[in-house]
Order: sequence, then structure tokens, then C-alpha cells
Amino acid sequence: MISTLQKTIRPFWAVRGLHRSAVEDLKRPAPEDTVTASYGKFISEVKPQHLSPVVLHRSKRMVLDSIGVGLIGSTTDVFELVLRHCQHMYAPDHISSVYGRGGTRLSPILAAFVNGVATHSMDFDDTWHPATHPSGAVLPAVLALSDMLPANSKPSGLDFLLAFNVGLEIQGRLMRFSNEAQNIPKRFHPPTVVGTMGSAAACARLLSLDHSQCGHALAIAASLAGAPMANAATQSKPLHIGNASRLGLEAALLASQGLEASPLILDAVAGVAGFSAFYEDYVPQPIPSPDADGHMFLLEEQDIGFKRFPAHLGMHWVADAAASVHNLLVGVDHGTVSQAKVQEILLRVPKSKYINRPFPESEHEARHSFQFNACTALLDGEVNVQSFSPASMRRPELLALLSRVHVEHPKDNPASFNSMYGEIQVTLVGGEVLRGRCDTFYGHWRNPLSNESLRKKFRNNAGAVLPSEKVEALIDAVEEMDKREDCCALLSHLH
Repeated sequence: MISTLQKTIRPFWAVRGLHRSAVEDLKRPAPEDTVTASYGKFISEVKPQHLSPVVLHRSKRMVLDSIGVGLIGSTTDVFELVLRHCQHMYAPDHISSVYGRGGTRLSPILAAFVNGVATHSMDFDDTWHPATHPSGAVLPAVLALSDMLPANSKPSGLDFLLAFNVGLEIQGRLMRFSNEAQNIPKRFHPPTVVGTMGSAAACARLLSLDHSQCGHALAIAASLAGAPMANAATQSKPLHIGNASRLGLEAALLASQGLEASPLILDAVAGVAGFSAFYEDYVPQPIPSPDADGHMFLLEEQDIGFKRFPAHLGMHWVADAAASVHNLLVGVDHGTVSQAKVQEILLRVPKSKYINRPFPESEHEARHSFQFNACTALLDGEVNVQSFSPASMRRPELLALLSRVHVEHPKDNPASFNSMYGEIQVTLVGGEVLRGRCDTFYGHWRNPLSNESLRKKFRNNAGAVLPSEKVEALIDAVEEMDKREDCCALLSHLH
């Protein structure tokens, strides 16, 4: 009976005189024409000569800054907790170096993880537009993988920088698939999404995977991506960067061993969410294939934002606005700022719930509080590393100022790092009103840190754990990286 029915009921493609393969071709685009395939091809085919002098200069600044914030991040409680966990729960594997721990090595996967955690443990790492922390998700993975490669196969300095830039480029391109990504995030923390993909891309490039394997590495990474914004301002937020770095590396290593995943992960496929699961207004575009005429990296047209103090990027606007009022108050109070003369503080900032924290209870909440950073800058004239210590946070005069803060969200102040502003209005007891406003802080991509300022930040951060001669050697190693035959000098100084 069954065999008779099978013979009688012919499939529609046979009735219409079509071959089965022809119908399958109608259902999906040719593999080489997909968005995912274009990304795999770009990762595998882009060459060091496609890196312009501007891109090399900017990416070396990013590498230096990221190492510095990772080194000072290795002094934090959350880093110590995560490192201890990795050492106690996993078998020893002495391959890849750990920030700030000269005698400690871990497996490449775990080293990428703990170094990523260190990089974001103080929220001191760089920020790009659309909003993400690009370096912390990629650099620890590239360093750990470089440590893993045999001595005779270490990447050249240019190959190292190329892999790093591929990781940045993939993040930037993916974020441009969505208008939602242009604003301060509400759902997923961007580094856990695009950062994981960028790490996978960078490591796939460093492993010289072919275009098909590179596509699979991205698809595998997509299955490992994503973390909610609810964990912002907690000890778990640094895990986001650590996981992006290590899981991207793991995705590339799995792809190198032959593991396959969806060949359409970046494409818009009706009824089946791929990478579109992370963005509600997802419109993917293929990435141009590099050719003899070169490739314009996004870093060429969109510079990076570097933080002057360890807090969420949005805090830099209110801190600079408040510091300008501090200078006026110093004049009024003849050299000191007295909280007793302040009657009311009004902040005009974008509407973003997770950085509107009137009375932060931990250093992590303080790093995500408009109110805390504004009041600190009002009292001290600046915000710095020590501002988030328990003693600084518990100062009676600071707590008194926090109780006098009100917040407004003007309609012309969007929750976007590219167009927001910070404004403060301080009413004194006698009725005098002092105002300060910041449209573009020093360190923003429109007003970038000078090389001198960036190196000063690096020296302060790296000097927290390294002797001065080692700090200077790292500066030289990064600056000369594109001229080195291998990256051993940089790796050895980190060891």
C-alpha cells in the first residue's frame, strides 16, 4: 500500500518537470552570493597591505591603551576572583600569559578570558561608535593565540595588527546592520554580541583559515554570543568582555578542526533568526571583497573614544561639565568647594535607565551613575581611579551633594554617544546659579587624546603593576610593531 502511494503521489518538483537540485537552488542563494560568504571571504583574503597608515596608527593606540587598562585591571577584586576560579577549576596548561602576573600562564582559552575580564573590570577600556568596547573583546584572544603558536610560526607584527583590525572591522560592520545599535543599548550588551564575532574573525585570520572555515567560525560564535544589559554595573559585567574574547577564540579553533555551522548566519532568512536575533531592525549588507585597490577599514573614517577615568563613557560628559562649575566654585569659595553652599544640582542628560543611579552602593554602580560622577567632579574638579575607592564613595560631603541632585532628560539630548551632551546647573544657597555644559569631552573620537595624553594614561595604568623600564619597553614594542618580523617582543614583555 505504502509503495503504491509513493509511486502515485509525485513531488511537486517532479510534476513540474524540475530536478530536485533546481528547486533547492530556488530556495537559497548560491553560497558565494550570501552575506555570510562575503564575510568569510573578506576575513580570509584581506592582507596587511590593506592597512593604511591612519589605520595602523589608530589601531596601535588601541593596543597600547587596552594593554594598559588590562594591567591595572589585574589589581581588581573581580579579576582576582576569576583568576583564582580558573586556576582551581581547570587543569594547569602553561601556555598563554596573564596580565599583571609574570609567573602565571593558562590555556589560551582561559588566558583570553581572564585578560578580557581585566580589561573591562574598571570600565576603563575604549568605546567605538556605534557603541561597543572593541579592543577588549579582540586583543586578549589575539595575544593568547599568538602565545599558543609555535616559535617558528609567530605572526609578524603586521599580521598581528591585521588580525586585530579584522576583529574591529567585523564588529563595526555588524553594528551597522541596525539603527538600534546607534544608541546606548537596552537589551544586549554589544561586546557580547559583536565582540564575540570580532574575536572569532580575528583568530580565524591569525590561523589562516579558508573562507569557508571563517564563515563557520562566525556562525559558531553567534551560538556563543549575547548577555543582557541587566548585569551592567555589577561584578559580572567584566565577564561579558572575557567571554567575548575566549568564546570567539574557541569558535575559531573549533572551525579550524572542521566544525560546521549555518552558512547563512548573517543573512536575513525569513522565519529563521540568525544574527538577526540580536537586533530588531536587522538589514545585513555584504562586505566588499578586498582587492588590489585596497579596502577602506571603518577605523579610517570612525576614530575611537578613549576614557580619561574608569567609568561608563556617558560619565565623561557630566564630569567635564561639573568640573567647569567646580572651577567657578573654587573662585567663590576662595580655593575650596563647600557642599554647604550648594542648594540644588540639576543634571540634563540622556534618558538611559542603567546609568541613572541616584545613590550607587558599589564601585560598579558608581561607574554607571550620572549623579555620582557629576558630584565627584563638582567636589574634586576631576574623576580619577581613586574616586571609586570605598573611602571616596563614603565621604559625607559627597553623600550630601548626591541628596540634592535632580535629573532632567531634554528631548534634544538623545541616548547616543555620537550626539549626546551633559549639562549641570548648580543653585547656591544665596540664589546664584552656575552652569556648565559639555558637548564633546577630551578623549571622544571628535576630540581624541593626544599621543602624549594616551601614553600618560598608559604609564599610570601599567605602572600600577610593572616597573618603569618594562612600561617603556611595552610602549616601544607597540609603537614598532608594524616593523617587527614577529610579535615576540610584545609577548615577552607581557610575560
